[in-house]
Amino acid sequence: MAVKPLIGLNAEYRAAKQPSAAYSYLSAGYYDCLIKAGAVPIILPPLGDRNDMARVLDLLDGMVFIGGADLDPRRDGWMLHPSVRPMERRREEFDRLLMKMVAARRMPVYGIGVGMQLLNVVMGGNLFLHIPEDLPRALPHYDPTDPFHRHALVVVRGSLMDRVYGEGEIRVNSMHHMAIDEVAPGFAVTARSPDGVIEAIESTRSDWFAIGTQFHPEAPSATALDFRIFEEFVEGVLRFKAEEMRMVA
Repeated sequence: MAVKPLIGLNAEYRAAKQPSAAYSYLSAGYYDCLIKAGAVPIILPPLGDRNDMARVLDLLDGMVFIGGADLDPRRDGWMLHPSVRPMERRREEFDRLLMKMVAARRMPVYGIGVGMQLLNVVMGGNLFLHIPEDLPRALPHYDPTDPFHRHALVVVRGSLMDRVYGEGEIRVNSMHHMAIDEVAPGFAVTARSPDGVIEAIESTRSDWFAIGTQFHPEAPSATALDFRIFEEFVEGVLRFKAEEMRMVA
């Protein structure tokens, strides 16, 4: 039996606010999907030391960056839109540095929701800060009254998304107000909603297995078909690991 890959997961973080202490947490769907797909998930706290982060990455075979609140656009030279609700500073600083280190190592990575947005920004892309204003003709991508809000998905043939969904009508959950604008160099769009909003990206580099989805295949609103993305990711991690071992041998 093949050794299961170790996949890191960042976590949500809440700063101390009286009377509550600071704490981290993670929706079970992320690690349950990885376990079901044949991986061993390792949840990471928001470390602050680069050497500690490097030590952890030395032990891992891949990373999944979870969804959450918004990236602070001021860190990328943009104004703060009134709709933006930045994630806690400690988490964002950790996530940004960790993503840079993952990218430098060409470690397999899967970004979900804001995790995909982070992957795109760190690699040189940028974001729409509020879809209703930036793309006024877009479909609704967030409904605060309906956590199971869904829209159609159009996939690019020959992509990982195509392997997951194939032919037929596709619908995925949608819970975001920000989206990718310019795609980072070295990445290609592999799925959009019918209004053109980017819903998935994949690395075009031969030495890096990196993917992102704006939708959430780990959420209660996801389908069994959506879960296939986790299977594809774990299979890709195993292929990458096998190739690394072959090169060393």
